[in-house]
Amino acid sequence: MVELGLSRASKPVSVSFRIPYYTQWGQSLVVCGSEPVLGSWNVKRGLQLSPVHQGDELIWFGTISVPKGFGSCEYSYYVVDDDRNVLRWEMGSKRRLLLPQAIQEGELLHFHDFWQVGADAIPFRSAFKDVIFRGDWSLEVEKPLGVIQNSLQNDDSVLVHFKICCPNIEEGTSIYITGSTSKLGNWKAQDGLKLSYSGESTWHKDCVLLKGDFPIKYPFGAFKSLKYCKYSKGGNISSETGPNREIALDSLSTEPRYLFCSDGMLREMPWRGAGVAIPMFSIRSETDLGVGEFLDLKLLVDWAAESGFHLVQLLPINDTSVYGMWWDSYPYSSLSVYALHPLYLRVQALSENIPKDIKVEIQKAKEELEGKDVDYEATLTTKLSIAKKIFAQEKDKILSSNSFQKFFSENQEWLKPYAAFCFLRDFFETSDHSQWGRFSQFSIEKLEKLISKDSIHYCEICFHYYIQFHLHMQLSEAAEYARKKGVVLKGDLPIGVGRDSVDTWVYPNLFRMNTSTGAPPDYFDKNGQNWGFPTYNWDEMAKDNYAWWRARLTQMAKYFTAYRIDHILGFFRIWELPEHAITGLVGKFRPSIPLSQEELEREGIWDFDRLARPYIPQEILQIKFGDSWTFVASSFLNEYQKNRYEFKEDCNTEKKIASKLKSFSGRSLLQNEDHIRHELFDILQNIVLIRDPENPRNFYPRFNLEETSSFKDLDDHCKNVLKRLYYDYYFHRQENLWHQNALKTLPALLNSSDMLACGEDLGLIPSCVYPVMQELGLIGLRIQRMPSEPDLEFGIPSRYNYMTVCAPSCHDCSTLRAWWEEDEERRQRFFSSMVGSHLLPPSRCVPEIANFILRQHFEAPSMWAIFPLQDLLILKEEYTTRPAKEETINDPTNPKHYWRYRVHVTLEALIKDKELTSIIKDLVRGSGRSHPGKQAEKQVIQESPVATTEKKQIASSKEKAQVATPLNGVPRKEAVAVPN
Repeated sequence: MVELGLSRASKPVSVSFRIPYYTQWGQSLVVCGSEPVLGSWNVKRGLQLSPVHQGDELIWFGTISVPKGFGSCEYSYYVVDDDRNVLRWEMGSKRRLLLPQAIQEGELLHFHDFWQVGADAIPFRSAFKDVIFRGDWSLEVEKPLGVIQNSLQNDDSVLVHFKICCPNIEEGTSIYITGSTSKLGNWKAQDGLKLSYSGESTWHKDCVLLKGDFPIKYPFGAFKSLKYCKYSKGGNISSETGPNREIALDSLSTEPRYLFCSDGMLREMPWRGAGVAIPMFSIRSETDLGVGEFLDLKLLVDWAAESGFHLVQLLPINDTSVYGMWWDSYPYSSLSVYALHPLYLRVQALSENIPKDIKVEIQKAKEELEGKDVDYEATLTTKLSIAKKIFAQEKDKILSSNSFQKFFSENQEWLKPYAAFCFLRDFFETSDHSQWGRFSQFSIEKLEKLISKDSIHYCEICFHYYIQFHLHMQLSEAAEYARKKGVVLKGDLPIGVGRDSVDTWVYPNLFRMNTSTGAPPDYFDKNGQNWGFPTYNWDEMAKDNYAWWRARLTQMAKYFTAYRIDHILGFFRIWELPEHAITGLVGKFRPSIPLSQEELEREGIWDFDRLARPYIPQEILQIKFGDSWTFVASSFLNEYQKNRYEFKEDCNTEKKIASKLKSFSGRSLLQNEDHIRHELFDILQNIVLIRDPENPRNFYPRFNLEETSSFKDLDDHCKNVLKRLYYDYYFHRQENLWHQNALKTLPALLNSSDMLACGEDLGLIPSCVYPVMQELGLIGLRIQRMPSEPDLEFGIPSRYNYMTVCAPSCHDCSTLRAWWEEDEERRQRFFSSMVGSHLLPPSRCVPEIANFILRQHFEAPSMWAIFPLQDLLILKEEYTTRPAKEETINDPTNPKHYWRYRVHVTLEALIKDKELTSIIKDLVRGSGRSHPGKQAEKQVIQESPVATTEKKQIASSKEKAQVATPLNGVPRKEAVAVPN
């Protein structure tokens, strides 16, 4: 027992902690809090608990002494190693240790807790508390925590205080406890113990029970069974799911007279919802000007809510105006992580007094830009041109308004550098700030001088303020509209920022500017990807507790109530490439534990020059270039040994090779420049080890090294050693490092806002990723064609974990219709394994096929089923006239892909299409998912066992298909025509 320095005249109050938790060998639990008796948040000085096995559980106990009148403090539980280093900590809010005033000196109080996991905090994220569970009524606090209503009359009684969280409750509904004693109603809810609301979705109540009421279960103590339930004003009772709860009087120490039970969340059926995903630029309305606009989101929200969707998901919406051309259509390379993209501005809403000539110009532009796809350059140029004309006539009025002044005051820290950057970009005709002369190095003094009211450029600076102000106002209007309609607006947090961006200009110390970010070979691209972003300097970011990230998330939370973390694997480790790389193959993970020269030498590996430089024997050149090999060799290579070559200094990187090839442009000897480039890159990548440029005695195994001719020409000993070390590097030795790295960086994001966080966890997944995501309460992503199980070709939605988003496709792959139609053999395998038919499947993704696949996802146990709009439109034949490939949003294999897809039907037309809305609504309701306006919802967020669904089958021929469509677990067969 931990003692305080107390006088002999007073007898301290004993506070005992009890929590069930399984640990591994060498781990212990510590309770640490805000007061000295609990370590003052220094875990090494906290109270270490002792474990006791009770049946199948491992229970941890510990006791402290506090003086009467102690009051309260905050505390949390931590898992530590033998040296008291923190290995894990509870998620969610800090606990409160609050001693009631009625407590007498010398009393013994037991606090019974449960470990708080990340999922426990999900109902308190803004997506739920401010949108989905939002009501037009509010609960009044009936009794604050710490107020004890009853008192103990004799030594044979125990005062038990119950506390439960329930964030999803309807108006007029109360929380009761019912249990196996008369005080708890003898299992009759209406006679049970009614709890009082204490605020923050918490209900509590105390009652006095006789110790004799507790049946003895030797040797662990006395237990009593109970359950929580809801009792509506209409008399409907819904008891919580799962086994009965038990309150315990532990016989391991002196029996307490006060027992405080924090029972976590009220257990209900897991809440499940659905949503629609579409890029902002892809939306089409009758009002927009060539591209989707923020105010169009109101129409999209109307359609989503009417169709039964609780969520609308967008791609990133930040300004990407780096190059001033269509390359900027790539939404993941931001010019600023704070500024919104002017592309999404509705110019008609800039003023109520737009002159007639400008209105005519707007109408003309609307007709010219109403194309099949987005014309990025023309649309942005037109909008900015019109906006400048409106700005010229009313800038004084807007800039002096209270609303603008408030916006400027709250955003000036990022807004000033952004406006200055835009001006300098246009002035120097480049976003490469290294080319800006004296402005290349950012400083506050130079910034303030440039943007001062006395500056001759002040009006141009203010124009950028003006645009951002109106974008903020328009997006805020749409976001608030979505909240009121019960629809979550989900944003996207890109993993990187543009190399030539405001952020790298203002905070160069936060980025490793001599590197580039990408992904190793995976489903999306067998050659890996190079996104071009500099990697993060995490050590520097940690110095101010990741302030840049926290500010970024705070800004997002002004508009969104949920967000997707792009490439969440990058917070465990990132695929880092040298800045001079163009492709994404020859990289290394950062952070990672390298292969040291000493380690390799112990394994009998000595010839590092042979392994770490491109292996170029003459026969390779002859095979790759045929009769042109001598020209290629003389132009790009030096012969350093007989029949052995190395690259010349002016072409020993991918960027140098590309540059030199351009100098040969037009020459007959290089008619197939793309082929020459590809083969030279392949030779440059023909290595086994990558030498660390910062420490030449460290090495990294090249990805897929066994496929290189450099590896194949090694002796068997080297091959065996390198294969073993390759496997160790990529799949074993990094796990603890990456686990620890993620637990440093991800909590900073999650604690920066109350948005609901979802992680895009596709690709080469380390084994540490899923446990960390589960611990932090992060929702993963499941795409059926990219299963996380290595032995499956197609994911099985009925087996998905609850803490996931499931989808048939996403923006980084072909749509469901294109995927179905592009590969006949794969289509047959899917039809056989997933549908259960060995007959010939339809060659087209007809509505019946789409319905079957979408229904699989609607009925999945996943918390969210989110569908690209293109995949929903194929539920009606009339929306499938456009070639399927044209509906693809992104091609990850093409770094210069033009992001320009637009839905071919307007939102107004979709709202009028009651048939499509009805089809989708039936899928939502038939799957048991929540939908806006659903009043009888009896669900809550919690981790649940994987739900099971019956096998659905389609028996098809060229004429007919029998579609099994289980609704609520009951199979129902319909005969539908399936044209082939």
